[in-house]
Formats: sequence, C-alpha cells, structure tokens
Amino acid sequence: MAAASAGRRPQLLWIGLLALLPPGTHQGKNERRILENVMKNYNTLERPVANESLPITVKFGLTLQQILDVDEKNQILTSNNWLNLEWMDYNLQWDPEDHGGVHDLHIHPKYLWKPDVLMYNSADEKFDGTYPTNVVVDHNGSCLFVPPGIFKSTCKIDITWFPFDEQRCDMKFGSWTYDGWQLDLVLKEKEGDTSTFISNGEWDLLGLPGKRNVKVYDCCPTPYVDITFTIKIRRRTLYYFSTLIIPCVLISSMALLGFTLPPDSGEKLTLGTYFNCIMFMVASSVVLTVVVLNYHHRTADTHRMPQWISTLFLNWLPWFLRMSRPGRKITRKTIMMNNKMKELELKERSSKSLLANVLDMDDDFRGLAPTGGYGGLEYTPSSGCAGTHRELQALLRELRFITARIRKDDEIREIISDWKFAAMVVDRFCLIVFTLFTVVATIAILLTAPHILVA
Repeated sequence: MAAASAGRRPQLLWIGLLALLPPGTHQGKNERRILENVMKNYNTLERPVANESLPITVKFGLTLQQILDVDEKNQILTSNNWLNLEWMDYNLQWDPEDHGGVHDLHIHPKYLWKPDVLMYNSADEKFDGTYPTNVVVDHNGSCLFVPPGIFKSTCKIDITWFPFDEQRCDMKFGSWTYDGWQLDLVLKEKEGDTSTFISNGEWDLLGLPGKRNVKVYDCCPTPYVDITFTIKIRRRTLYYFSTLIIPCVLISSMALLGFTLPPDSGEKLTLGTYFNCIMFMVASSVVLTVVVLNYHHRTADTHRMPQWISTLFLNWLPWFLRMSRPGRKITRKTIMMNNKMKELELKERSSKSLLANVLDMDDDFRGLAPTGGYGGLEYTPSSGCAGTHRELQALLRELRFITARIRKDDEIREIISDWKFAAMVVDRFCLIVFTLFTVVATIAILLTAPHILVA
C-alpha cells in the first residue's frame, strides 16, 4: 500500500498544477490562430503605418563583436556586428487575453515588411552580409530585428604616423529606397554597444560613437536620413617596438657613439670602419644565402652540374673542410681515383657502340652468328631460326629500355644529391669564412685603438 501511495503522489502533483492553469490554454493552437488572423490580409509590400502621410520610425543600433581585419592596402575594414532595428507594425497587433496569453511571435523576415536598411559604404561582394534571423513581434505591433553579419566597409586609412597611427572607419547605414518622409531613422544610443567586444591583437578600440545625419540633395527636395557609426581604433605598438623600433634605435645609438669621441683621436674612423665591415658582411651573407638555396633546389630537369662545380664543391672543398657524404669518405686518394675512373669511363663509352654501352657487352656481339653443335662453331642457323632471332631482338630492345630507365633514374637521384651536397658545402664554407671574418675584423679594428688596454 505504501508503494502504491508513493506512486500516486507525482500524479496528484501534476493534476494540481494543471488545475492552477487558466481554462482553455492551448499554446500551439493560439499561436496558429494569431498567425491565421494577423497574416490573412498582411501584405509585405505595404508600409505598416496608420497614416500614409507620416513616416515610420525605425530605431537603429549597432553591436560590435570583433574587428577581424584591417586591410591597409585595399582600405577595407572587416568586422563582426549585430544590427538592432525596432519599429512599430500597425498590422501586427492582437490581444493576449483573447489568445491564451501569447505575447510575442517569432516570424521569418521574408513574411513581414522590414526596413530596407543597408550599409552604404559596403565592400562586400554580395553588398549585404547579414543573416536573416527571425523578427520578434510583440502583441502591440513592436518588431525587433537583430541580424548578425560580417561587414566589409571601405575605410580611408592614413598610415602617416605608422606604427603610432589611429584610424577612424565609418559604417554608414540608411534606407535604400525610402526617403526621410517615409522612413525616419532614429539613433537608439549615442554609442554603439561594445559590451561583448572581443579585443584584437593588433588594434585597440577607442570608441564607437554614432551620429544621425540628414541630407537634402540638389536633385530632390526630400531629406535622406542615415546613421553613421565610427569605429575608432589605435594600433598596438608593442610588436613594432620589439621588432622594428628598438633595433633601429640601437643601431642609431651605436652610430651616434662615434660623435662622442674626441676629434683628435682615430677611434672615430675606426668605429665607422667597423660599421662598414658589419654592413658588408650582412649584405654578403644575404647574397650567399640565395646561392645556397638556389643550389639546394636544383634538379636534373633544369640544371646540369658543370665540371668545375663538381670538382670544387664535391671533391676538393669538402676534403679541405673535412666533410663527408653517407657511405663516401672524401680523401685526396679517393678524389684522384674518381677522376681517373671518370676519364676511363668516358674513353670506354666513346669507343663502344650504343648497344654495347647499354648491355655492357663487347662490340663483336652483333657480328657473331649463332652457331649450333656442342662447340657452337660449325652450325649456322638456317631460315627456321629467323623467329628466334626476332624474339631475341625484341628482348634486347625491352632490356635496353628498362636498363636506360633505371640508369636515368639513378642519374637523376645522383644529380639532385650532388646539388644538395654542394649547397651544404657552400653553407659550411660561408659559416667558417664569416666567423673568421667577424672575429678577425673585430680584433683588428679594436686593436688599432691606441688606448684600448689602458685602464
């Protein structure tokens, strides 16, 4: 019995809660009935005002979420924003008491009239980058439309004081077809909403003021209203201090030290000479680095290694620098042997026929006629062996092709390996030479000062 009474308690609780609800409450049916009654004669082309001679007032606000990019070259600011539009729709009203207490509806904007407010200075390919979210419609006709979007706005960027520059980028919004007598834009707040702004790593946000402008053009007597928000940003200078300003200041300070020396001393010229040597070394290192990268990325399809480069960078210079390749020890004896082997190989190849070079056989192979018998000296093939001879020729052609392909692949890999090793040799040579140059130049120039060792 106790278990049965415990099981009835949740049921009794639900029955009690349902008894407290007002009679006839059916939320789904009421919303459907509101949509049927309100939208039955609704026209999205109709400007929703009670008096057509009066403008419809639209309150406009902007929420800045994030500054995504500032393109100085193309003068485009990319930002993430939420628009905030509020207006009264005369045709969207109902009594909540007659419709089950339903106070608001969420309707897609394509089923309602909405102000055609666009950003005038848009640089987007689609011009309008907003997402069509639902419009929140209150029972008294109040409509709230908050479409988010990625906005690309044109901005005149002045980098005269880079990297200590401040930029002012305007975002000008207004109706595309309605004038001020038909649609009146009102600034919701004097400042845009930045409470949810995500800070940018390169720019600091200084402010987001808004301003309502009314302009009358010469062509038409009617006023045109726009709302302009100005994004004020300042460039962060920490990165440029550490990578640009501080090195320049240090170099300039070192150059200015020469003017603190007495005019009758020779250290002025010595210090200037030292700076010139450092500048020459830096410029030379850049040029040689380009040469090293050029050698490293060369292939057999684009470059053939000249004989002097092969002799210098693959034999003598590695031997002098005590460098070796995997599986190859470079000594004076191996260099001389390699040179003799290459000479003999070139002579042998020039004296043998193409087929002999491919198959590594003697030239008299083609002149020998296949003979029969156990000794192979007395039997000459007759016409019945012609088929076998053709098969042998076909086999030789295939073997020649495969051998040539394997040899070509090996040569390509060898050439690429030679260029990369030559780049390593040049890199190692430059490291040793520039290290010696820096040490020797520094010691030599400092020792020219007559009083450097004087306390």
